[in-house]
Amino acid sequence: MPSFDVVSEVDHHELTNAVDQMNREITNRFDFKGSNARVELKEQVMNLEADNEFQLKQMHDIIYKKLASRGIDTACLDQGKIEERGMRAYQSITVREGVDKELARKIVKMIKESKMKVQAAIQGEQVRVTGKKRDDLQSVIEMLKGADIDLPLQFNNFRD
Repeated sequence: MPSFDVVSEVDHHELTNAVDQMNREITNRFDFKGSNARVELKEQVMNLEADNEFQLKQMHDIIYKKLASRGIDTACLDQGKIEERGMRAYQSITVREGVDKELARKIVKMIKESKMKVQAAIQGEQVRVTGKKRDDLQSVIEMLKGADIDLPLQFNNFRD
């Protein structure tokens, strides 16, 4: 029986490379000369540090550009609040990954409401969709691509 998985994943190697490129560009840019601005990646959290809030906002442009050029969808970023402590400004940006239970239920509900002849089951941080016809599965993929979901989805393990 044909099936596929709905997941939300980020390529960690590309994310690390993008952070390295960000730091390189920040050290070379004229508007950051003399400042100790930098981006650190710890697990799924990017910690931004700069002299002031304006520089943090300038770093956002660099982040989005570098991640997009590396093929990472920027919709997976969850920005924290900008904090100013002393003479520095800090912000943490979380890279969201995996389909949480609430979103998985929403996806299953959307599939069931579409009245297509497929079954959807939640399996951990992914949703497995099975059906008798490959065309039905492809139409589910198209429906989910057009849906208003705030997390970038990937469709993998497509099996006939």
